[in-house]
Amino acid sequence: MKRVLAVALGMSLALPLVAQEKEQQRIKESTQVLKEILATPDRGIPKDLLDKSECVVVFPSVKKAAFVVGGSYGRGVITCRSGQDFTGKWSAPAMFALEGASIGFQIGGQATDFVLLVMNEGGANSVMSSKVKLGADASIAAGPVGRNTSAETDVVMKAQILSWSRARGVFAGISLAGSTMRSDGDGNKALYGQDLDAKQIVREGKVKAPAAALPLLSLLNRTTPKHAN
Repeated sequence: MKRVLAVALGMSLALPLVAQEKEQQRIKESTQVLKEILATPDRGIPKDLLDKSECVVVFPSVKKAAFVVGGSYGRGVITCRSGQDFTGKWSAPAMFALEGASIGFQIGGQATDFVLLVMNEGGANSVMSSKVKLGADASIAAGPVGRNTSAETDVVMKAQILSWSRARGVFAGISLAGSTMRSDGDGNKALYGQDLDAKQIVREGKVKAPAAALPLLSLLNRTTPKHAN
């Protein structure tokens, strides 16, 4: 009986650690995706848009979901500039989920990386809600590619969120209208050990960034340290 209890106790302690390691790996994969994209300025995200952004969302290796016809499901992270006016350092990351039938159609079922920039406070407030439908609850547009690309078009200027995709080495702007984003409560609990939503983590600063997130935050603080109003 004691042996059974010991095994049960060991499993109860091990499972949370496994779940935490899974979320830490998600952060590391997101960091690598963003690092590689930012390292290709001629084909990447325009620097002026990155400087104007208030939040960055990264979904590494989004794949077609077998349980939804034509649908896809991805998990990633969101981090925002801290402070009431988004002028502070980048926040601890919150776990985020992306899902929707339109993704599967657009990427043809291939594993794809997505990067989204939240460009204004209205967009930031929308994505901090329990669930946001892109294109309806928050306006979204395909982001322009390349350092010398003009970012002053009407579509770019008016969009609350800009989105890009990378598949098979090709990086391009893509619209995710019709898809949904939401805070990943299970992922946040696994990472931080308590029930937290994205707003509590990112905007209210309820927790400190875990060690696994420091390279991501360092990359952003180094690349775009100041918000360009």
